[in-house]
Amino acid sequence: MPDVVVLDYGSGNLRSAERAVARAGARVTVTADLAAAAEADGLVVPGVGAFAACMAGIDALGAGPVIAERVAAGRPVLGICVGMQVLFEYGEEHGVVTKGLGLLPGGVTRLAARRLPHMGWNTVTTPAGTRLFAGLTDGARFYFVHSYAATDAAGLSAAGALATTATHEASFVAGVERGVLSAAQFHPEKSGDAGATLLRNWLAGL
Repeated sequence: MPDVVVLDYGSGNLRSAERAVARAGARVTVTADLAAAAEADGLVVPGVGAFAACMAGIDALGAGPVIAERVAAGRPVLGICVGMQVLFEYGEEHGVVTKGLGLLPGGVTRLAARRLPHMGWNTVTTPAGTRLFAGLTDGARFYFVHSYAATDAAGLSAAGALATTATHEASFVAGVERGVLSAAQFHPEKSGDAGATLLRNWLAGL
């Protein structure tokens, strides 16, 4: 059974993420301890709310280098919701650009949709070769709550990443896989059987 840390940097749906990952088959610790985050078999970076606030929490904890060093060392990381968004180079909210962790190319901007936030169930389109979404069809539904997203799936593909997409009036990036770095814009912990399958797939790669 793998050991997984859910990083507590002051933002995120920590307990529901903890329970969902534990049900998927891991020993889970919710902690701000950076040594534990560095050494765990898998690290989950959650996040809810604003990009800038989440980055402020990560910076205050000093967690950015730990996340980057894990990826460089080939140790798996899973970003969820804003925890996915902060993996990109920047986030732009209300005209303010905030630097992200820069582990994925591109940025996060407001969705080009009249109805925001994008809240509720939506289907995704998965790329060939996906391991994160293995066993899930393109009709699988996941639970989203967000007004901002990455949109440059082509740029991710050019950088060697697999991009899963969804559509809310316009297409956006719903999931990313590049090496040991995985991310989901939706909440797998709120996505029923499909979310549980995704978490089991992630744990299987640890």
